[in-house]
Amino acid sequence: MREQTHVIEVWGDFACFSRPDGGKVERFSYPCPPPSAARGIFDAIYCKGWDRYTGDSEFRWQVEKIELLAEPAYIALRRNEVKEKIHVPSVEKWRGGRGVVQPIWADADKAFSGADTKGRTQRQTMALRGPRYRLHAHIVPRPGFEDQRKAFDEQFERRARQGKCFQQPFLGCREFVSFFRYVESPEAEPAPVDYSQELGFMVYDVFDLRKVNDWHARPFISLFQANIENGVLTVPPFDSDLVLKPDAAERRVG
Repeated sequence: MREQTHVIEVWGDFACFSRPDGGKVERFSYPCPPPSAARGIFDAIYCKGWDRYTGDSEFRWQVEKIELLAEPAYIALRRNEVKEKIHVPSVEKWRGGRGVVQPIWADADKAFSGADTKGRTQRQTMALRGPRYRLHAHIVPRPGFEDQRKAFDEQFERRARQGKCFQQPFLGCREFVSFFRYVESPEAEPAPVDYSQELGFMVYDVFDLRKVNDWHARPFISLFQANIENGVLTVPPFDSDLVLKPDAAERRVG
């Protein structure tokens, strides 16, 4: 069965798709979402991710292209951020009913929390103001679920048309909420903005999309040469040689 391309329009007040070369702690946004961020928006609307009981994942999203509907406009923001990370083993124990989550105390001293805390700090963020994009993607069924492609497509269309989502989509950072609508006729929509930029190597994804990833999955950073031409960022398939993957680099070295 031929794959069906789904198109959604997304927008929000702010967005920040952090460049890995933006600085050690300061964030500087790409002008558009990388494929992983676009995939996350589709996943937020409808996904069949890893099942903790069966170990199966029924499909994944393959982003095809990203269209800019508003020219990138940057805004400098200062945000309070904590310096510590949540203790993952304590979260896993809490999920299994074997303990409690240890909170992060932003401004507590040792007399209050019983331990030394790193506190919080103000950090600069170069975010996007008033972003708007049109995202194109299709469903890639996992092995054994190919015959359910039509059902997957119909379920996504129904949910997207009604504005339903598994969790609220966001534009890079969770506090930058994203709104969306399903695009019925992409050919009747306004053209992308007249904007072009060579972005160099952009992060494609942080997981190996060829595998079923659960919460124990190790990071798998892939890159691709990203160029925005006339408001359109074309995204190659994950299996393409245009996507640089760690295991491919290891094979070349070996």
